[in-house]
Amino acid sequence: MLTRAALAVIWLLHFLPLPLLAPLGRACGALIHALAGERRRVALANLRLCFPERAEADLRRLARRHFQSLGRSLVEHGLLWWSGRARLRRLIRVEGEEHWRALAGRPVIWLAPHFVGLDMGGTRIITEWRGVSVYSRQKDPVFDRLLMRGRTRFVTPELYSRQDGIRPVVRAMRKGLPLYYLPDMDLGERDSIFVPFFGVPAATVTGLSRIARLARAVVVPAVTRQLPGGQGYELRFYPPWEGFPGANVEEDTRRMNAFIEERVREMPEQYYWVHKRFKTRPPGEPPVYQ
Repeated sequence: MLTRAALAVIWLLHFLPLPLLAPLGRACGALIHALAGERRRVALANLRLCFPERAEADLRRLARRHFQSLGRSLVEHGLLWWSGRARLRRLIRVEGEEHWRALAGRPVIWLAPHFVGLDMGGTRIITEWRGVSVYSRQKDPVFDRLLMRGRTRFVTPELYSRQDGIRPVVRAMRKGLPLYYLPDMDLGERDSIFVPFFGVPAATVTGLSRIARLARAVVVPAVTRQLPGGQGYELRFYPPWEGFPGANVEEDTRRMNAFIEERVREMPEQYYWVHKRFKTRPPGEPPVYQ
């Protein structure tokens, strides 16, 4: 019942212009920051690990800004689910499209780290281009149906669950569908190795390297930035990675984390700090989240 009521509010809000919707979203994020004690503690624990050189007061300010960006992205999801194609194209501008267009005929991986604008970038893609992606089913069936509708209402991608494995994804890529790939969640020890993220050993899925090798694919990072005020979002495609995959999986995974670190330093308030990125610890290491 609560889910339906919240979605009804988000549906009503999506009619507002972005210059009005954005400050409402930031206010919602400030409220979440005040009320969601556990997620606030997770965000602060992550920030302390990744930015040990910063003062505690600075980290707390950064956490508040993060929740404001997160709240804005949550409220603006109504745009993804119910706005028309033309409005979404105006709200989410695209830069660097030529970087993957020049690879016509080759399998492509769009590397999409977990910034708050991630879903905006994915939705902007399906207003124009068809691709392939991997999804996780949501426990709430209403929310699951809504997410699926949002991912398929323009250009229908090929979607596979994590349980389907890599091979159907690789087959789709070989047919010419770029993979929108989300690499930077702690999914446990399975298919992961410990490589540094901001100097901290982080259990990191090695899928980017493995899929690139199997599909002989080129990696083109696709990072979505939330722009200030009511300016919307920017989906930026970066130049293709040279020499990837490299000598081994660990080297490739380190390279991926290093790239994500660089983008985080550019917009630290927009990385998804409420995720328990360091939940899985190397043997003998103490837990991060108490």
